[in-house]
Amino acid sequence: MNKNDAIAFVEPHLTKQRFEHTLRVASTAVSLAKKYNVSPEKAELASIFHDYCKYRAMDEMKRIIAASNLPKDLLLYHHELWHGPVASIKIEEEFGITDHEVKSAIYYHTTGKANMSKLELIVFIADYIEPGRSFPGLDKVREMAQNDLIKAGWMVSRNTIKYLMEKENRIYPDTFHAYNDLTRLITGGNHIE
Repeated sequence: MNKNDAIAFVEPHLTKQRFEHTLRVASTAVSLAKKYNVSPEKAELASIFHDYCKYRAMDEMKRIIAASNLPKDLLLYHHELWHGPVASIKIEEEFGITDHEVKSAIYYHTTGKANMSKLELIVFIADYIEPGRSFPGLDKVREMAQNDLIKAGWMVSRNTIKYLMEKENRIYPDTFHAYNDLTRLITGGNHIE
């Protein structure tokens, strides 16, 4: 699917602000993909569709999760986590997008996971650092993303966990798995001391 078709499909499903965010994420992801030798086309496609289901009715997303092979424990966590996994199913059903890497990058763009691919990391990071966002510490993550994809992903997962803990929100296990795996990659440690 080409970029213009993907944008045309996505735009009616998003608010103006969320659509503009999506375009910025796509631009950021393409830039990172080129820097880290990942397919810019896959990064762009995954980014354009990453929030495709963000404004779907909660009842519809619940039904999709319940009827699919998605983990049922998603339903025990905040509905903000649902749109990535649901979109990974809907883009295949509605547009015939079957590329596993693209679908996985969309699926995990909010939580991350252990053993993320470069493409998954790029969309995860691009969603966080896109130029329209502004909050304390963001410039450090942006700078790191230009030098070290693993460390930037680690910073995103660390900051996300801190933020959710400060809000006293529950944290989906994949987010901890992402943090632990990225920490292992950075420190080189894979054993218990």
